[in-house]
Amino acid sequence: MIKSNTNFNPAALPAEYMRPYEKECASAAEAKSHFLYPGQIFVSRDGAKISTILGSCAAICLWDSRKRIGGMNHYLLAEGPMGGGPTPNRYGNIANMSLLNQMQGMGCEVKDLQGKIFGGASAFAADPDNSLGAQNVKLAEEFLEKMRIPLMLMDVSGKRGRRLIFNTADGTTTLRVFEKS
Repeated sequence: MIKSNTNFNPAALPAEYMRPYEKECASAAEAKSHFLYPGQIFVSRDGAKISTILGSCAAICLWDSRKRIGGMNHYLLAEGPMGGGPTPNRYGNIANMSLLNQMQGMGCEVKDLQGKIFGGASAFAADPDNSLGAQNVKLAEEFLEKMRIPLMLMDVSGKRGRRLIFNTADGTTTLRVFEKS
């Protein structure tokens, strides 16, 4: 098992350093799995386990209980330009709508969706209520409220990162908060 301390945020690392976490999450998922990097979205109508590592980033999981389709995003910053540049889904204002659009593209209706929010740690912030993590979480909450998607679960804030696994077959999540070493 990989250990970490409060000064370590695996979600802020480049992809080559994320590989051990990707492998750890895939082995923990024990099924068809997909590792989600910051700025990515994954939606599946087949049972899959989507895993990621979150620090100050936020993730929204959407699940359609009627069609049994689920999806998750992972974004770094709350707001960004609508053009978004080469990786627009790193911005929550774009990633949240993209996730919803992909779910609707698979036939999901907003009235059937349930939402969950994770992440938003603020390990280094002098003012946790105004930290980058808090901004990411606030945007996620506002998005679900605006779209009238019920919030079923939220595990946010704090000073430690999280490993998240979302099962698109049944809408369940598994969460591990990184501890001090």
